[in-house]
Amino acid sequence: MATGNHCKVAEFILAGLSEQPGLQLPLFILFLGIYVVTVVGNLGMIMLIRMNSHLHTPMYYFLSSLSFIDLCDSTVITPKMLANFVTEKSIISYPECMTQLYLFLIFAIAECYMLAAMAYDRYAAICKPLLYNVIMSSKICIALVSGVYTIGVFCATIHTGFLMRIQFYKLNVINHYFCDLPPLLNLACSSTYANELLVLCFGTFNIFVPSLIIFTSYVFIIASILHLRSTEGRFKAFRTCSSHILAVSIFFGSAAFMYLQSSSVSSIDQGKVSSVFYTIVVPMLNPLIYSLRNKDVNIALKKMLERKTCM
Repeated sequence: MATGNHCKVAEFILAGLSEQPGLQLPLFILFLGIYVVTVVGNLGMIMLIRMNSHLHTPMYYFLSSLSFIDLCDSTVITPKMLANFVTEKSIISYPECMTQLYLFLIFAIAECYMLAAMAYDRYAAICKPLLYNVIMSSKICIALVSGVYTIGVFCATIHTGFLMRIQFYKLNVINHYFCDLPPLLNLACSSTYANELLVLCFGTFNIFVPSLIIFTSYVFIIASILHLRSTEGRFKAFRTCSSHILAVSIFFGSAAFMYLQSSSVSSIDQGKVSSVFYTIVVPMLNPLIYSLRNKDVNIALKKMLERKTCM
């Protein structure tokens, strides 16, 4: 065991979003409201898709899986964050911190590939409509979702395993509102070369590969849409894809800003804002984006509400 300021820490202190006491209560109310909307929206989306037989298609299978990931991702971070707003010192134990990091990485990485799977599904539906049922069979859909989680678990296990091997400073204040890789690496008192290399390699791979799949899919999608003679057909196809494009842009943009840069103190301070987007705001927005801009979801929701009203 190291001496002085170098030791195996038992707990960390989370610096949070803001150190100003006057902002703690407003921020608590704001993020509590966001979390409630996130839970209601994503659980509602999952239940709506399960209960409505017209939504039992690959597109909505992936959408319900995305809602589950968003719900879990937000739940891993937000409750602890809310508790920290109303406590004097935001303490998280070492095992809790490692568990939070592990689960966060699983769901964050899984979301990257789930968005890619959804783009591939839209490509198959628009560019290969006659072969859609073959390309997106139930077995292939299950295999894609299983692959999404497998990649998430694999990357999270490697990251967390390597992180648990390093020593931390006794001055253990994490400059963040949850246990994330860059701020934790800033506290290390042993070599973090392997960890930073993993962050760069896995971060680049997990952002570049899904982004490439999504970009390639939409190149073919846009080309197919432009060949449609019907203006109404073009509008309907663009409307189907616009929700997904918006969700992808917000998620990948904010994640890339956090992970594809140096882990300096200034970059982590800036990264807190982008982290709020992909850990808290995106899970809230996704069900709203897909429900407000999706005719089938709106019809299914109205029918369900009408049935409940008549009961």
